[in-house]
Amino acid sequence: MRRTLLVASLPVLAAIWLGALDPAARLADRPFRFAVSGDSRNCGDVVMPAIAAGVRQQGAGFYWHLGDFRAIYTFDEDVTHQLAHQAQPLTIIQYENTVWDDFVRSQIDPFGTRPVFLGIGNHENIPPKTRSDYLEQFADWLGQPVLTAQRLQDDPRAHRLRTYFHWIDHGVDFISMDNASPDQFDAAQLTWVKAVIARDEADPAVRAIVLGAHRALPESISADHSMNESPQMRESGRQVYEALLHAQNAAGKHVYLLASHSHYYMENTFNTPYWREHGGVLPGWIVGTAGAVRYPLPADAHDAAAAETNVYGYLTGTVADDGQIAFAFHRIAEAEVPPNTAAQFTPGFVHWCFAENSLARPAH
Repeated sequence: MRRTLLVASLPVLAAIWLGALDPAARLADRPFRFAVSGDSRNCGDVVMPAIAAGVRQQGAGFYWHLGDFRAIYTFDEDVTHQLAHQAQPLTIIQYENTVWDDFVRSQIDPFGTRPVFLGIGNHENIPPKTRSDYLEQFADWLGQPVLTAQRLQDDPRAHRLRTYFHWIDHGVDFISMDNASPDQFDAAQLTWVKAVIARDEADPAVRAIVLGAHRALPESISADHSMNESPQMRESGRQVYEALLHAQNAAGKHVYLLASHSHYYMENTFNTPYWREHGGVLPGWIVGTAGAVRYPLPADAHDAAAAETNVYGYLTGTVADDGQIAFAFHRIAEAEVPPNTAAQFTPGFVHWCFAENSLARPAH
């Protein structure tokens, strides 16, 4: 009976969430803004509450996390430096069994009622964690009404939660992909995303496509830490990029690419010889700046429109009526960490996160 009622209500859910009841009403509150970043291991419990405060201040409609919530293969520093764990430090088994709960409590709860969408990163797939564990732990976020309505509108038989999904808001199709392991994008995910993009091309109400994934699509400036990491990722990622090029060039859609994985900020990351010679450069950003240990910039970072490391922050996108999106990077300073957050850690740890959590020296 519950399933029957849910299916019967899907048209209403879709209408409410996807704007089909009154498209003009969905446009009335423009400009619409959203926020995104990724990689919040290591110091995410310190940085993410500050990001949440900034996202609320910016008036963003939602926050999109592009993956790598916790380290998994070893202790996150922000866990070991919590005052609650000083008298009796966690064992590695205790850490692995509780660290995703810590992520929800410390990094997602600060957003309050603001919607949060979760992409999967490679650290969510590090043993002992699996995709099945991920689907179970984060079912509430993967199965929230807007995603359920969209999934079943696309395919009324698609009742299973997936680690990849999309939703349409304010004329923008937001596509969250799973490239958390070298076997992705697999055939099923590739078929799915090509069908989504083809529908977008045919739908005049969709004016823009924003595709986000943990790893950047292949042949970017950050190619050494991207979907170039395996032959399967490289080939399938190129196919997705080419489908998006077609949506831009043949259907006139505004197309944008977002990723994290590399722990720095970069704008115009697909300005590379490969894409200049193979169809064109799509606007792309890397924003792996939500708390993870900061990485050195690649040697050819000078080809990017902007590139910066040893920084924490998040990206906002402001959507215009015609679907064009203006992106801006917002840095998080140490002073912006909420006092109630800083009080949870050993003395000096918050400063360590900003001054020392880096593989790219100097950190100042």
